[in-house]
Amino acid sequence: MMSLMVSEETRTVTSTTVRSSAPAVGESPASMSDVAGVPDVAGVPDGTRAWATRLVVVGIVLSALNLRPAITSLGALLEEVRDGLGMSGSLAGVLTSVPPLCFAVFGAMAPRLARRFGPGAVVCAGMAAITAGLLIRPYAGSTAGFLAASALALMGIAVSNVLMPVIVKRWFPDRVGSMTGLYSMALALGTSAAAAVTVPMTETLGGSWQTGLAVWAGLAAVAVLPWIPLVRDRGPAVTQEPARGERHQPALRITRSRTAWALAVFFGLQATAAYITMGWMAQIFRDAGVPAGTAGLLLAVTMVMGVPLAFVIPRLATRLPHQGPIVLALGACGLAGYAGLYFAPAGGAWAWALLLGVSNCAFPLALTMVGMRARTGAGVAQLSAFAQSTGYLISIPGPLLVGVLYQHSGGWGLPIALMAALMVPQMAVGLLAGRDRTVEEEAAR
Repeated sequence: MMSLMVSEETRTVTSTTVRSSAPAVGESPASMSDVAGVPDVAGVPDGTRAWATRLVVVGIVLSALNLRPAITSLGALLEEVRDGLGMSGSLAGVLTSVPPLCFAVFGAMAPRLARRFGPGAVVCAGMAAITAGLLIRPYAGSTAGFLAASALALMGIAVSNVLMPVIVKRWFPDRVGSMTGLYSMALALGTSAAAAVTVPMTETLGGSWQTGLAVWAGLAAVAVLPWIPLVRDRGPAVTQEPARGERHQPALRITRSRTAWALAVFFGLQATAAYITMGWMAQIFRDAGVPAGTAGLLLAVTMVMGVPLAFVIPRLATRLPHQGPIVLALGACGLAGYAGLYFAPAGGAWAWALLLGVSNCAFPLALTMVGMRARTGAGVAQLSAFAQSTGYLISIPGPLLVGVLYQHSGGWGLPIALMAALMVPQMAVGLLAGRDRTVEEEAAR
Protein backbone atom coordinates (compact mmCIF):
# COMPACT_ATOMS: atom_id res chain seq x y z
CA MET A 1 0.00 0.00 0.00
CA MET A 2 2.88 2.39 0.75
CA SER A 3 4.30 2.05 -2.75
CA LEU A 4 0.83 2.61 -4.16
CA MET A 5 0.55 5.84 -2.18
CA VAL A 6 3.88 7.04 -3.50
CA SER A 7 3.25 6.18 -7.13
CA GLU A 8 -0.43 6.80 -7.67
CA GLU A 9 -1.44 9.74 -9.84
CA THR A 10 -4.59 11.40 -8.60
CA ARG A 11 -6.25 14.72 -8.89
CA THR A 12 -5.58 17.45 -6.37
CA VAL A 13 -7.63 17.00 -3.23
CA THR A 14 -7.26 20.44 -1.76
CA SER A 15 -9.25 23.50 -2.61
CA THR A 16 -6.75 24.32 -5.37
CA THR A 17 -6.07 22.31 -8.50
CA VAL A 18 -2.92 20.44 -9.44
CA ARG A 19 -0.19 22.86 -10.38
CA SER A 20 0.91 22.89 -13.98
CA SER A 21 3.97 24.39 -15.61
CA ALA A 22 1.88 27.50 -16.28
CA PRO A 23 0.26 28.34 -12.96
CA ALA A 24 -3.12 29.97 -12.78
CA VAL A 25 -3.55 33.55 -11.68
CA GLY A 26 -2.89 33.88 -7.98
CA GLU A 27 -1.03 30.58 -7.70
CA SER A 28 2.61 30.26 -6.78
CA PRO A 29 4.97 29.09 -9.51
CA ALA A 30 6.14 25.54 -8.93
CA SER A 31 9.24 23.65 -9.86
CA MET A 32 9.02 20.48 -11.93
CA SER A 33 9.62 18.45 -8.78
CA ASP A 34 6.68 20.21 -7.14
CA VAL A 35 4.48 19.33 -10.10
CA ALA A 36 5.48 15.72 -9.85
CA GLY A 37 4.53 15.67 -6.21
CA VAL A 38 8.15 15.35 -5.02
CA PRO A 39 9.39 18.59 -3.44
CA ASP A 40 12.81 20.12 -3.69
CA VAL A 41 14.50 18.81 -0.56
CA ALA A 42 17.54 20.50 0.86
CA GLY A 43 20.30 18.00 1.42
CA VAL A 44 18.65 15.23 -0.64
CA PRO A 45 20.39 14.49 -3.97
CA ASP A 46 18.24 14.41 -7.10
CA GLY A 47 18.81 10.70 -7.64
CA THR A 48 17.48 9.77 -4.21
CA ARG A 49 14.26 11.81 -4.12
CA ALA A 50 12.03 8.83 -4.94
CA TRP A 51 13.75 6.84 -2.20
CA ALA A 52 13.36 9.78 0.19
CA THR A 53 9.65 10.01 -0.63
CA ARG A 54 9.16 6.36 0.24
CA LEU A 55 11.12 6.90 3.43
CA VAL A 56 8.76 9.75 4.33
CA VAL A 57 5.80 7.40 3.86
CA VAL A 58 7.40 4.85 6.19
CA GLY A 59 8.15 7.61 8.70
CA ILE A 60 4.59 8.92 8.59
CA VAL A 61 3.12 5.46 9.15
CA LEU A 62 5.48 4.51 12.00
CA SER A 63 5.03 7.90 13.66
CA ALA A 64 1.25 7.65 13.43
CA LEU A 65 1.36 4.22 15.08
CA ASN A 66 2.99 5.87 18.12
CA LEU A 67 0.72 8.89 18.56
CA ARG A 68 -1.85 7.23 20.86
CA PRO A 69 -0.50 4.07 22.63
CA ALA A 70 0.83 6.28 25.44
CA ILE A 71 -2.80 7.17 26.16
CA THR A 72 -4.83 4.05 25.37
CA SER A 73 -2.39 1.66 27.06
CA LEU A 74 -2.83 3.75 30.21
CA GLY A 75 -6.62 3.72 29.81
CA ALA A 76 -6.63 -0.08 29.73
CA LEU A 77 -4.61 -0.24 32.98
CA LEU A 78 -5.95 2.89 34.66
CA GLU A 79 -7.40 1.01 37.64
CA GLU A 80 -4.09 -0.78 38.28
CA VAL A 81 -2.13 2.47 37.93
CA ARG A 82 -4.51 4.24 40.31
CA ASP A 83 -4.07 1.49 42.90
CA GLY A 84 -0.31 1.34 42.44
CA LEU A 85 0.18 5.10 42.79
CA GLY A 86 -2.67 5.75 45.25
CA MET A 87 -4.68 8.06 42.98
CA SER A 88 -8.19 9.29 43.72
CA GLY A 89 -10.84 9.55 41.01
CA SER A 90 -10.29 13.30 40.71
CA LEU A 91 -6.53 12.86 40.39
CA ALA A 92 -7.09 10.22 37.73
CA GLY A 93 -9.22 12.81 35.96
CA VAL A 94 -6.22 15.15 36.07
CA LEU A 95 -4.12 12.37 34.56
CA THR A 96 -6.55 11.94 31.66
CA SER A 97 -6.47 15.73 31.11
CA VAL A 98 -2.67 15.81 30.76
CA PRO A 99 -2.67 14.75 27.06
CA PRO A 100 -4.71 17.68 25.74
CA LEU A 101 -2.84 20.11 28.01
CA CYS A 102 0.52 18.95 26.65
CA PHE A 103 -0.82 18.96 23.09
CA ALA A 104 -1.97 22.56 23.49
CA VAL A 105 1.24 23.85 25.10
CA PHE A 106 3.83 21.94 23.11
CA GLY A 107 1.85 21.84 19.87
CA ALA A 108 1.99 25.63 19.67
CA MET A 109 5.79 25.38 19.65
CA ALA A 110 5.94 23.03 16.68
CA PRO A 111 5.98 25.60 13.82
CA ARG A 112 8.71 27.64 15.50
CA LEU A 113 10.82 24.53 16.11
CA ALA A 114 10.23 23.38 12.53
CA ARG A 115 11.35 26.75 11.16
CA ARG A 116 14.59 26.50 13.09
CA PHE A 117 15.46 22.82 12.79
CA GLY A 118 13.24 21.48 9.98
CA PRO A 119 10.15 19.26 10.33
CA GLY A 120 12.07 16.02 9.89
CA ALA A 121 14.39 16.83 12.78
CA VAL A 122 11.51 17.86 15.04
CA VAL A 123 9.50 14.70 14.35
CA CYS A 124 12.65 12.61 14.89
CA ALA A 125 13.19 14.29 18.26
CA GLY A 126 9.50 13.82 19.01
CA MET A 127 9.72 10.06 18.50
CA ALA A 128 12.81 9.97 20.75
CA ALA A 129 10.90 11.89 23.44
CA ILE A 130 8.03 9.39 23.23
CA THR A 131 10.49 6.52 23.63
CA ALA A 132 12.12 8.06 26.70
CA GLY A 133 8.86 9.07 28.35
CA LEU A 134 7.21 5.67 27.93
CA LEU A 135 10.30 3.91 29.25
CA ILE A 136 10.66 6.13 32.32
CA ARG A 137 7.11 6.76 33.53
CA PRO A 138 6.16 3.26 34.84
CA TYR A 139 9.23 3.24 37.08
CA ALA A 140 9.12 6.86 38.28
CA GLY A 141 7.84 5.69 41.67
CA SER A 142 5.42 8.55 42.36
CA THR A 143 2.44 10.30 40.85
CA ALA A 144 4.50 13.43 40.17
CA GLY A 145 7.20 11.43 38.39
CA PHE A 146 4.60 9.50 36.43
CA LEU A 147 3.01 12.78 35.27
CA ALA A 148 6.40 14.32 34.36
CA ALA A 149 7.46 11.31 32.26
CA SER A 150 4.03 11.21 30.64
CA ALA A 151 4.43 14.89 29.75
CA LEU A 152 7.76 14.11 28.05
CA ALA A 153 6.14 11.47 25.87
CA LEU A 154 3.16 13.71 25.18
CA MET A 155 5.47 16.55 24.15
CA GLY A 156 6.83 14.32 21.40
CA ILE A 157 3.30 13.40 20.36
CA ALA A 158 2.22 17.07 20.36
CA VAL A 159 4.83 18.35 17.94
CA SER A 160 4.32 15.36 15.65
CA ASN A 161 0.54 15.91 15.70
CA VAL A 162 0.98 19.44 14.38
CA LEU A 163 3.67 18.69 11.81
CA MET A 164 2.11 15.62 10.19
CA PRO A 165 -0.38 17.67 8.09
CA VAL A 166 2.49 19.99 7.14
CA ILE A 167 4.66 17.11 5.97
CA VAL A 168 1.75 15.56 4.06
CA LYS A 169 0.90 18.87 2.36
CA ARG A 170 4.51 19.48 1.36
CA TRP A 171 5.59 16.03 0.18
CA PHE A 172 2.22 14.96 -1.28
CA PRO A 173 0.42 18.16 -2.37
CA ASP A 174 -1.72 16.27 -4.89
CA ARG A 175 -2.61 13.42 -2.52
CA VAL A 176 -3.61 15.13 0.72
CA GLY A 177 -6.73 12.99 1.12
CA SER A 178 -5.00 9.68 0.44
CA MET A 179 -1.99 10.38 2.62
CA THR A 180 -4.07 11.84 5.44
CA GLY A 181 -6.18 8.69 5.23
CA LEU A 182 -3.09 6.46 5.44
CA TYR A 183 -1.73 8.47 8.38
CA SER A 184 -5.09 8.42 10.18
CA MET A 185 -5.50 4.70 9.53
CA ALA A 186 -2.09 3.95 11.05
CA LEU A 187 -2.91 6.21 14.00
CA ALA A 188 -6.16 4.32 14.61
CA LEU A 189 -4.35 0.99 14.30
CA GLY A 190 -1.80 1.98 16.94
CA THR A 191 -4.55 3.31 19.17
CA SER A 192 -6.65 0.15 18.98
CA ALA A 193 -3.69 -2.22 19.26
CA ALA A 194 -2.56 -0.61 22.50
CA ALA A 195 -6.07 -0.83 23.92
CA ALA A 196 -6.53 -4.45 22.87
CA VAL A 197 -3.23 -6.09 23.78
CA THR A 198 -2.00 -4.12 26.80
CA VAL A 199 -3.97 -6.15 29.38
CA PRO A 200 -3.23 -9.63 27.96
CA MET A 201 0.37 -8.66 27.26
CA THR A 202 0.73 -7.45 30.85
CA GLU A 203 -0.56 -10.78 32.11
CA THR A 204 1.82 -12.65 29.81
CA LEU A 205 4.78 -10.59 31.05
CA GLY A 206 4.08 -11.40 34.70
CA GLY A 207 1.16 -9.17 35.63
CA SER A 208 3.14 -6.01 36.35
CA TRP A 209 1.44 -2.87 35.05
CA GLN A 210 4.86 -1.21 34.86
CA THR A 211 6.06 -3.73 32.29
CA GLY A 212 2.78 -3.55 30.40
CA LEU A 213 3.19 0.20 29.94
CA ALA A 214 6.95 0.26 29.32
CA VAL A 215 6.87 -2.25 26.47
CA TRP A 216 5.37 0.38 24.14
CA ALA A 217 8.66 2.30 24.22
CA GLY A 218 10.06 -0.30 21.81
CA LEU A 219 7.60 0.63 19.07
CA ALA A 220 8.44 4.31 19.52
CA ALA A 221 12.18 3.59 19.23
CA VAL A 222 11.63 1.98 15.81
CA ALA A 223 9.80 5.13 14.62
CA VAL A 224 12.92 7.24 15.23
CA LEU A 225 14.89 5.45 12.50
CA PRO A 226 13.26 6.61 9.21
CA TRP A 227 13.49 10.28 10.23
CA ILE A 228 17.24 10.25 10.86
CA PRO A 229 18.17 10.58 7.13
CA LEU A 230 15.58 13.39 6.85
CA VAL A 231 16.91 15.52 9.69
CA ARG A 232 18.41 17.97 7.19
CA ASP A 233 15.09 18.45 5.37
CA ARG A 234 14.21 22.16 5.69
CA GLY A 235 11.04 22.39 3.63
CA PRO A 236 9.81 25.69 2.16
CA ALA A 237 6.59 25.45 4.13
CA VAL A 238 8.38 25.94 7.43
CA THR A 239 11.65 27.68 6.67
CA GLN A 240 12.33 31.25 7.70
CA GLU A 241 12.24 32.39 4.09
CA PRO A 242 8.91 32.10 2.24
CA ALA A 243 8.63 29.89 -0.81
CA ARG A 244 8.81 31.36 -4.31
CA GLY A 245 5.63 33.20 -5.18
CA GLU A 246 4.80 33.75 -1.50
CA ARG A 247 7.40 36.44 -0.77
CA HIS A 248 5.06 39.36 -1.42
CA GLN A 249 1.97 37.91 0.24
CA PRO A 250 0.92 39.62 3.49
CA ALA A 251 1.33 37.76 6.77
CA LEU A 252 -1.60 35.50 7.51
CA ARG A 253 -3.60 36.70 10.51
CA ILE A 254 -5.20 33.41 11.36
CA THR A 255 -7.36 34.78 14.17
CA ARG A 256 -9.31 36.88 11.65
CA SER A 257 -10.69 33.76 10.00
CA ARG A 258 -14.05 32.46 11.18
CA THR A 259 -13.28 29.14 9.56
CA ALA A 260 -10.08 28.84 11.59
CA TRP A 261 -12.00 29.45 14.80
CA ALA A 262 -14.75 27.01 13.81
CA LEU A 263 -12.16 24.37 12.97
CA ALA A 264 -10.35 24.98 16.28
CA VAL A 265 -13.56 24.56 18.30
CA PHE A 266 -14.54 21.49 16.27
CA PHE A 267 -11.10 20.04 16.88
CA GLY A 268 -11.39 20.80 20.59
CA LEU A 269 -14.79 19.19 21.04
CA GLN A 270 -13.89 16.05 19.10
CA ALA A 271 -10.67 15.83 21.15
CA THR A 272 -12.73 16.13 24.33
CA ALA A 273 -14.86 13.17 23.26
CA ALA A 274 -11.82 11.17 22.15
CA TYR A 275 -9.84 11.62 25.36
CA ILE A 276 -12.82 10.95 27.56
CA THR A 277 -13.36 7.76 25.55
CA MET A 278 -9.71 6.69 25.67
CA GLY A 279 -9.33 7.53 29.34
CA TRP A 280 -12.65 6.38 30.79
CA MET A 281 -14.61 4.06 28.49
CA ALA A 282 -12.87 0.87 29.66
CA GLN A 283 -13.63 1.90 33.24
CA ILE A 284 -17.30 2.52 32.37
CA PHE A 285 -17.59 -1.03 31.08
CA ARG A 286 -15.68 -2.47 34.05
CA ASP A 287 -17.97 -0.70 36.50
CA ALA A 288 -20.93 -2.17 34.60
CA GLY A 289 -19.62 -5.68 35.32
CA VAL A 290 -17.61 -6.32 32.16
CA PRO A 291 -14.31 -8.18 32.82
CA ALA A 292 -11.11 -6.14 32.49
CA GLY A 293 -9.87 -8.02 29.42
CA THR A 294 -13.21 -7.63 27.65
CA ALA A 295 -13.35 -3.94 28.56
CA GLY A 296 -9.96 -3.49 26.94
CA LEU A 297 -11.22 -5.27 23.82
CA LEU A 298 -14.28 -3.02 23.71
CA LEU A 299 -12.04 0.03 23.83
CA ALA A 300 -9.94 -1.57 21.09
CA VAL A 301 -13.06 -2.06 18.95
CA THR A 302 -13.87 1.63 19.36
CA MET A 303 -10.38 2.56 18.25
CA VAL A 304 -10.07 -0.02 15.46
CA MET A 305 -13.13 1.42 13.73
CA GLY A 306 -10.85 4.25 12.76
CA VAL A 307 -8.60 1.95 10.73
CA PRO A 308 -10.88 1.55 7.68
CA LEU A 309 -12.93 4.71 8.23
CA ALA A 310 -9.88 6.93 8.71
CA PHE A 311 -8.83 5.95 5.21
CA VAL A 312 -12.28 6.32 3.63
CA ILE A 313 -13.49 9.53 5.31
CA PRO A 314 -10.63 11.84 4.20
CA ARG A 315 -10.94 10.64 0.61
CA LEU A 316 -14.71 11.17 0.72
CA ALA A 317 -14.32 14.57 2.38
CA THR A 318 -12.02 15.86 -0.37
CA ARG A 319 -14.63 14.99 -2.98
CA LEU A 320 -17.40 16.99 -1.32
CA PRO A 321 -17.77 20.78 -1.60
CA HIS A 322 -19.05 20.84 2.00
CA GLN A 323 -18.04 18.37 4.71
CA GLY A 324 -21.11 19.15 6.85
CA PRO A 325 -23.00 15.93 6.03
CA ILE A 326 -20.09 13.84 7.30
CA VAL A 327 -19.98 15.92 10.50
CA LEU A 328 -23.69 15.29 11.11
CA ALA A 329 -23.44 11.55 10.43
CA LEU A 330 -20.55 11.12 12.86
CA GLY A 331 -22.32 13.21 15.50
CA ALA A 332 -25.49 11.12 15.22
CA CYS A 333 -23.46 7.94 15.83
CA GLY A 334 -21.94 9.55 18.91
CA LEU A 335 -25.30 10.51 20.36
CA ALA A 336 -26.63 6.98 19.81
CA GLY A 337 -23.55 5.48 21.46
CA TYR A 338 -23.83 7.69 24.53
CA ALA A 339 -27.52 6.87 24.85
CA GLY A 340 -26.61 3.18 24.84
CA LEU A 341 -23.93 3.66 27.50
CA TYR A 342 -26.47 5.50 29.66
CA PHE A 343 -29.31 2.97 29.46
CA ALA A 344 -27.58 -0.41 28.94
CA PRO A 345 -23.79 -0.18 29.20
CA ALA A 346 -23.19 -3.92 29.50
CA GLY A 347 -26.15 -5.28 27.54
CA GLY A 348 -25.27 -3.59 24.25
CA ALA A 349 -21.61 -2.97 24.93
CA TRP A 350 -20.34 -4.10 21.53
CA ALA A 351 -22.88 -1.93 19.67
CA TRP A 352 -22.01 1.14 21.72
CA ALA A 353 -18.30 0.54 21.13
CA LEU A 354 -18.91 0.40 17.38
CA LEU A 355 -21.01 3.57 17.33
CA LEU A 356 -18.51 5.54 19.39
CA GLY A 357 -15.73 4.25 17.14
CA VAL A 358 -17.48 5.73 14.13
CA SER A 359 -18.04 9.00 15.99
CA ASN A 360 -14.34 9.26 16.89
CA CYS A 361 -13.51 9.45 13.19
CA ALA A 362 -14.15 13.18 13.51
CA PHE A 363 -10.38 13.35 14.13
CA PRO A 364 -9.23 12.34 10.61
CA LEU A 365 -12.00 14.54 9.22
CA ALA A 366 -10.61 17.50 11.18
CA LEU A 367 -7.08 16.79 9.92
CA THR A 368 -8.35 16.63 6.35
CA MET A 369 -10.16 19.94 6.71
CA VAL A 370 -6.92 21.51 7.99
CA GLY A 371 -5.32 20.61 4.66
CA MET A 372 -8.33 21.80 2.67
CA ARG A 373 -8.96 25.11 4.42
CA ALA A 374 -5.55 26.62 3.52
CA ARG A 375 -3.99 27.16 0.09
CA THR A 376 -0.28 27.12 0.93
CA GLY A 377 2.06 24.98 2.99
CA ALA A 378 2.73 27.92 5.29
CA GLY A 379 -1.02 28.40 5.71
CA VAL A 380 -1.47 24.73 6.59
CA ALA A 381 1.33 24.95 9.17
CA GLN A 382 -0.24 28.01 10.80
CA LEU A 383 -3.78 26.63 10.67
CA SER A 384 -2.67 23.24 12.00
CA ALA A 385 -0.86 24.82 14.95
CA PHE A 386 -3.75 27.20 15.70
CA ALA A 387 -6.55 24.64 15.37
CA GLN A 388 -4.76 21.93 17.33
CA SER A 389 -3.32 24.12 20.09
CA THR A 390 -6.57 26.05 20.60
CA GLY A 391 -8.58 22.87 20.25
CA TYR A 392 -6.59 20.96 22.82
CA LEU A 393 -6.88 23.88 25.25
CA ILE A 394 -10.65 23.65 24.84
CA SER A 395 -10.55 19.91 25.50
CA ILE A 396 -8.61 20.06 28.78
CA PRO A 397 -11.57 20.44 31.21
CA GLY A 398 -13.59 17.54 29.73
CA PRO A 399 -11.74 14.47 31.05
CA LEU A 400 -11.09 16.23 34.36
CA LEU A 401 -14.76 17.12 34.78
CA VAL A 402 -15.76 13.54 33.99
CA GLY A 403 -13.49 12.30 36.79
CA VAL A 404 -14.92 14.80 39.27
CA LEU A 405 -18.53 14.00 38.32
CA TYR A 406 -17.82 10.28 38.53
CA GLN A 407 -16.29 10.53 42.00
CA HIS A 408 -18.92 12.84 43.50
CA SER A 409 -22.04 11.35 41.86
CA GLY A 410 -20.99 7.76 42.43
CA GLY A 411 -21.95 6.66 38.93
CA TRP A 412 -21.66 7.32 35.22
CA GLY A 413 -25.04 8.97 34.54
CA LEU A 414 -23.88 12.60 34.78
CA PRO A 415 -20.56 12.07 32.94
CA ILE A 416 -22.31 10.36 30.03
CA ALA A 417 -24.94 13.12 29.91
CA LEU A 418 -22.10 15.65 29.68
CA MET A 419 -20.53 13.75 26.78
CA ALA A 420 -23.80 13.70 24.88
CA ALA A 421 -24.43 17.40 25.50
CA LEU A 422 -21.03 18.34 24.07
CA MET A 423 -21.79 16.50 20.85
CA VAL A 424 -24.42 19.09 19.83
CA PRO A 425 -22.07 22.12 19.58
CA GLN A 426 -19.46 19.86 17.95
CA MET A 427 -21.90 19.20 15.11
CA ALA A 428 -22.76 22.91 14.82
CA VAL A 429 -19.18 24.19 14.52
CA GLY A 430 -18.30 21.27 12.25
CA LEU A 431 -20.88 22.52 9.78
CA LEU A 432 -19.19 25.94 9.78
CA ALA A 433 -15.70 24.48 9.44
CA GLY A 434 -16.80 22.34 6.51
CA ARG A 435 -17.71 25.25 4.22
CA ASP A 436 -15.72 25.56 0.98
CA ARG A 437 -13.39 28.49 1.73
CA THR A 438 -9.81 29.13 2.83
CA VAL A 439 -8.37 30.94 5.80
CA GLU A 440 -6.23 33.10 3.53
CA GLU A 441 -9.36 34.47 1.82
CA GLU A 442 -11.11 35.23 5.10
CA ALA A 443 -8.07 36.75 6.82
CA ALA A 444 -7.48 39.08 3.85
CA ARG A 445 -10.96 40.60 3.99
